[in-house]
Amino acid sequence: MWRVLIVEDDQQMREFFADSVSRNDALQLAASVGTVAEAVTWLNANADKFDVLLTDLGLPDGSGLEIIVHAKTLNPACEPLVISMFGDESNVLASIEAGALGYIHKDSSPEDIAKTILDMCAGASPISPMIARRVLDKYRTGQSNRLADPIKAASNAIEEVHAVSMHDLLTPREQDVLALIARGFSYAEVARLQSMSLSTVQTHIKNLYVKLSVHSKNEAVFEATRMGFLSS
Repeated sequence: MWRVLIVEDDQQMREFFADSVSRNDALQLAASVGTVAEAVTWLNANADKFDVLLTDLGLPDGSGLEIIVHAKTLNPACEPLVISMFGDESNVLASIEAGALGYIHKDSSPEDIAKTILDMCAGASPISPMIARRVLDKYRTGQSNRLADPIKAASNAIEEVHAVSMHDLLTPREQDVLALIARGFSYAEVARLQSMSLSTVQTHIKNLYVKLSVHSKNEAVFEATRMGFLSS
């Protein structure tokens, strides 16, 4: 039985996550709070009474990064997950710098939420390929040692993730397909313009979704624009 602490300021969303946890026989709701102050108070009194921390980052009285650092200090064995929105990968990387193991999207289904938590407890790290690559790059460049100030490290990570190059992430064909769908062309039109089969276009689209950690064409265009891959 994995005990889960939830920190989310939106009451409806907090209840949704709490219900998702409570409905799974392998999970137990340890507590559900809405602010940094409430989380810190609960952690100070219950440091050994939770196994998983599920926290939002944008809280009314501070950042979820503070909670992650505090939780890991009190309970090094705990496993933090971040509650994220699409297009929020920079903050997710900052969270990993602070000690998080991955993230759950806010639009996940109750079953997906429970499965993601259990997968993490079994040793998985639910992160997108882009974030995984950035983490690996840090290890390769000898920057894997923890810094004295985790919050400062997290802030540095936000700046670093914006330096991701499209050429490091997407193939030339994927870039061409992305540019065309951003201009409103249908998959069939992209296939004709690029002299490729419709199935090949669909394969490129699927690869784009995975690399950008999105689930629709509109989300792909939004995320690519946010990252500077496309002109807004």
